[in-house]
Amino acid sequence: MKRSIQAASALAVSFSATGVVAETPSASAVLTTYANIAHAKYEDSLTTAKALQTAIEALIAAPSDQTLAAARAAWLAARNPYQQTEVFRFGNAIVDDWEGKVNAWPLDEGLIDYVDASYGGATDENEYAVLNVIATPKFTLGGKEVDARVITPALLENALQEADGVESNVATGYHAIEFLLWGQDLNGTGPGAGNRPATDFAVGDACTNGNCDRRGAYLTAATDLLVSDLEWMVAQWSEGGAARETVLADETAGLSAILTGMGSLSYGEQAGERMRLGLLLNDPEEEHDCFSDNTHNSHFYDGQGIQNVYLGSYTRIDGSVVEGPALTDLVAATDAALDTEMKTKLATTMQALGALKSAADGGFAYDQMLERGNAKGEALIMGGVNGLIDQTKSIERVVVALGLDALAVEGSDSLDNPNAVFE
Repeated sequence: MKRSIQAASALAVSFSATGVVAETPSASAVLTTYANIAHAKYEDSLTTAKALQTAIEALIAAPSDQTLAAARAAWLAARNPYQQTEVFRFGNAIVDDWEGKVNAWPLDEGLIDYVDASYGGATDENEYAVLNVIATPKFTLGGKEVDARVITPALLENALQEADGVESNVATGYHAIEFLLWGQDLNGTGPGAGNRPATDFAVGDACTNGNCDRRGAYLTAATDLLVSDLEWMVAQWSEGGAARETVLADETAGLSAILTGMGSLSYGEQAGERMRLGLLLNDPEEEHDCFSDNTHNSHFYDGQGIQNVYLGSYTRIDGSVVEGPALTDLVAATDAALDTEMKTKLATTMQALGALKSAADGGFAYDQMLERGNAKGEALIMGGVNGLIDQTKSIERVVVALGLDALAVEGSDSLDNPNAVFE
């Protein structure tokens, strides 16, 4: 018999399908696990961002192929725990209001630094698409003169991020740092990532493409800002932090927040905007990590973030596990068959995303998968898309089973109205 979440929360024990008595966790216990996992993921994101900061300091101090490779490796490592935090978006206003500072994409990289001539110039949509702050110590923005002779975190955050109200003017976060480490990926749907030389950070006559000192200053400022932003978010999920207190304050709203995050990331954000859209357009510029060719990992760890929130178990970067009562336990107590369905669909999605990741790790780049007419690539991407869509249907069934109000799940034209993509 199905029970509302209020009934399930008050229930001390329930009988499993085998007749064995099992404890049913309270909604409060489930929300505490959720908050603990959020804290651990953001803490791991901070730890890896600090390692990236150290690697970038070494690059700026002594630019070489080796220090650039080490900085790139640190950036890639930092992405894995962070992508697993994206499931906390959509349902948590504190995360949503902050997230654009650290992971906004796509970006008009010409705002930051030099770009290839094929990139074009300013557009009606973005007057500052090729501003090139690194080469421009003073400029006018929104009718006001900006003094950028000294590049600081405050300059990036307050003057440049979403400059002139344009969302693609992304000046901060992981993707600004990614662009500065790799440069543009000019390979289209061919193999290969960006290929910025280490000499772009050199001093004196060894400097390539000009303004190497300012490029280093920008990279340093962006990384320092990322670290401070992550420190702030760790605090929000710590004991007494605003994000933790908000999610624990109302059990019904807290459970809705978990499922809204799972459903919106599964459907509109990942299946739609990050995967199906790029395939419809056959456009590598729609890759999430387009400069580094790391998109396959971003997709995989986004999916893993959804799964580990439902199961209530997260493996930290040091190998320890944060776990506890979770949605799976509440759903199993209410509708065991639905819990099995949900876990099966999450596993199916992870298998599809794992196949995509394995193919890319083996040399079949995500760029190549997006090429028009590439049947193998389309099958790999659509395997992930279809799994994510299918699991969203079960997430919606979980909402009903737990007696919660219907959720507003993020949509995407690429899924809901594909013709609009080409208008």
